[in-house]
Amino acid sequence: MTVNKAPRIEDVARIAGVSTATVSRCLNNPDSVRASTRLTVEAAIEETGYTPHFGGRALAMNRTHTIGAVIPTMENAIFARGLQAVQERLSDSGTTLLLACSSYDPEREASQIRTLIQRGVDGLLLIGEARPESSYELLKMRNIPVVLVWCNGETTDHLCIGFDNREAARRMALAVCDYGHRDIAMVAGITSWNDRAARRVEGVREALESVGLTLDETNLIEADYTLEAGAQALRKLMNGSNRPTAVICGNDVLAAGVLQAAKQIGLRVPEELSITGFDDIELASVMDPALTTVHVPHRRMGWTAADKLLEMQSGSADGSNVSFATDLIIRSSLARKS
Repeated sequence: MTVNKAPRIEDVARIAGVSTATVSRCLNNPDSVRASTRLTVEAAIEETGYTPHFGGRALAMNRTHTIGAVIPTMENAIFARGLQAVQERLSDSGTTLLLACSSYDPEREASQIRTLIQRGVDGLLLIGEARPESSYELLKMRNIPVVLVWCNGETTDHLCIGFDNREAARRMALAVCDYGHRDIAMVAGITSWNDRAARRVEGVREALESVGLTLDETNLIEADYTLEAGAQALRKLMNGSNRPTAVICGNDVLAAGVLQAAKQIGLRVPEELSITGFDDIELASVMDPALTTVHVPHRRMGWTAADKLLEMQSGSADGSNVSFATDLIIRSSLARKS
């Protein structure tokens, strides 16, 4: 059996009629080589099928041109759309995105951070601020640039690209109150190690207290971000002694589950029960009824986070947080209390 040997840089140099050093410069610093020589080398690379050895290039340049990202879940469309924007920006600069998923587990995230550092990533993108201090200490010790997204830097000095989760939820809750609702419940995400979910609960609680209402254990349920968890939460609320006329949800997936359960138990939405979400995923506008929600600028966050990471590598980042505005999207799932 004949085994084809992988093409070497010497093969490219021989075909192009140049030195291996010139081939290396074409690969690593093309602007330093005359255009005619570069085109000749590129043609030789294509002819031979040569690909540079990743480890060797990384060692020579002290960079791997990779960025790592750890997200809580791949099941939430909002993270997928944000990461698509990150990937688009990084790809334009010749940088590869390595992705891991923590399933909202801080220990698993810490392990993935260590693994990505061992892989030699040039920087890391993480979701939110809440994680063990040991993870931050490791990043500092290894001098790894890090950008946190979906947050605005309330509890950390690290660079944050996001929005004010508390304020966005507060505005939504005030809108529900303005529609005349007084029996209001919330189905929130799990707040442990999730600053985004915790801030949204704080915002709703602050809004309700400002109009003389409360958000306590009788009208607050924390749930996993799944349709079934949202549905179970509504059934529990409706079996209680203080049935709500409006349910504020921590994200659109929970809201979809609440809406599904409402229909199953015979509640008319929004005539008997108003429902709101958070994120404005594509599903929100095609639900029946269409979901009132908070629009999150996920793509702008992704683009900006990628730009900041690239700037941090080049030493040109100014270190300033970027906080985007969110918008209330009022749709037909929210109605005035009759």
